[in-house]
Amino acid sequence: MENVSWDECQQFINKINQLTGKKFRLPTEAEWEFAARGGKASKGYNFAGSNNADAVAWHSGNSNNTTHKVGTKNANELGIYDMCGNVWEWCQDWFGDYSSSAQTNPKGASSGTDHLNRGGAWCHEPKFATVFYRGTSGKPDRKVDNLGFRLVLEP
Repeated sequence: MENVSWDECQQFINKINQLTGKKFRLPTEAEWEFAARGGKASKGYNFAGSNNADAVAWHSGNSNNTTHKVGTKNANELGIYDMCGNVWEWCQDWFGDYSSSAQTNPKGASSGTDHLNRGGAWCHEPKFATVFYRGTSGKPDRKVDNLGFRLVLEP
């Protein structure tokens, strides 16, 4: 999914939760990064599943200036595709500075003007598709063709 605002994601999530009786949501930034890095199976790659961006990510050097079908590059250690490149992904959190104290599964800032997006996109250099790069251009009503989302299903 691309060209969808954070606000529209919330509307979609509310609807799918009503229809299914399940609890879907956007991932927190910490959850997104943990999954992109390969979870407990992580091999410490710079990109989700490889140190070679071309193996796992669509970016400005290989995308032909368009998005691509999910799953056409290699998956990461958890079997998740396209966490780096293709489209930026909305996170639930507001953008803010990281806490200086050690935390387990931290939550982002509770308010702000921009929501986080992670993962890089087909129109950007590979350096923006690393598992550690933080995107900050996410006004809640922003819609662009290189910004999408994935959902978390709570148990």
